[in-house]
This record gives sequence, C-alpha cells and structure tokens, in this order.
Amino acid sequence: MNKLIAPSILPSAFMNIESEIRMLEKAGADWVHCDIMDGHFVPNLTFGPPIIKKIRKITDLPLDVHLMITNPDETIDWYIDAGADWLSFHIEAAKNPETLLKHIRKRKVKAGLVIKPKTDVSEIKEFLPLCDYVLIMSVEPGFGGQSYISSADDKAIQLVKLKKDLKLPYLIQIDGGINLENIKRIAKLGVEVFVAGSAVFGSEEPIETIKKMKKLIL
Repeated sequence: MNKLIAPSILPSAFMNIESEIRMLEKAGADWVHCDIMDGHFVPNLTFGPPIIKKIRKITDLPLDVHLMITNPDETIDWYIDAGADWLSFHIEAAKNPETLLKHIRKRKVKAGLVIKPKTDVSEIKEFLPLCDYVLIMSVEPGFGGQSYISSADDKAIQLVKLKKDLKLPYLIQIDGGINLENIKRIAKLGVEVFVAGSAVFGSEEPIETIKKMKKLIL
C-alpha cells in the first residue's frame, strides 16, 4: 500500500480545531493522529473522548487514536464509541493485550500496539498476529518537539523482518521527531505510516510541509 502521513494534532491550535483539520485535508494528509495522555502513564495531559467525537463530526479522514493512558482495558470503548478508526495502546500499560486487541477488532476498529524507546520488539512478538499496525515511539512519549531516537531504526528493521517471516499484514508506524530531513531515510527502512506534529504545525507553511513529506516517502 502507499505510505501514509498522519499529522499529530497535539501541537495544533485547539481553539481553531476545525480550521486545522480543514488544513490537513487540503494538504492531503492521510490520517489524523490523536494523542491521548492521562497525566499518569505520561506526565502530560491532553484530551479525551469528547474531543475525538468533535473531530469525528468535522472530518471523514481516518482518526488514528494513540492511547498513552494507564487503564486502556477499562476505557477502550469510550474511544471506539467516540469515532476512532485506528486505535493503539501501549504494551507497557495493558493488563491483557491479547483480549484488548481482539476486542478492538471485534468492534470493527483497527487495532495497534505501541512500544516505547526502551521496550524491546520481542515483548510484542506473540501479539503481532492480532495487530493491524504497530507504533514505534521514536521519542519518549508525553511531549511533542523531541528529537528522533536512533534506536527506533533497529525496531523498524526487526518489525519489517518479522512481518515478512511471519507473513503478517500489519502496518509499521513511527512517531516522534519525524521531519523533512529524516523522513525519506526512515521510509527506506520499511516504515509505512509517519506521525508528524511539530514538523507540520511548527512550520511556516504546514500545507507545503505535508506535501513535501508525501513526495519524500513515495
């Protein structure tokens, strides 16, 4: 499949969320990435299901909801009901990853696992057959604007190999420090979905930045 750009709305102007979403649509963004932080699993606090529901009413773009929360097993349905199309949670936070992945897919939503920079790929290997995608955090989760951690390259290479060896269709997504300078190189590793926040919303011309990113990953 084509490689995808999923801008993170974390650095966007939430008071003008509709205009920000319209900008992403105009730029040709493929997904809208929504970072959910609870102030416990990560030290920052963002938003919850009501904002997802609001964004769902604004756009038909797929909503890629990344849960950085301590209790995904207990609250997963809130985000599904709010309108998530793709829904990922951290292996480090889940009580029962297998049950949770199966539940998400049963609800007709794409299911994903997330691993932090210090988490080894081996910790999610047994769950890969239940994943529609795997999100590699290439920064420590919780804050935008961080620099790319190079060890994410090795995780991408491992997941590409496992995908081939196990004959699985999951997508490989990466989030953190993605910009115009490194996106082409990372795409060549086999990564298929790119989350970019500060590089998009912090640029003088966000639309042109997204368009340039899409050209670089072709």
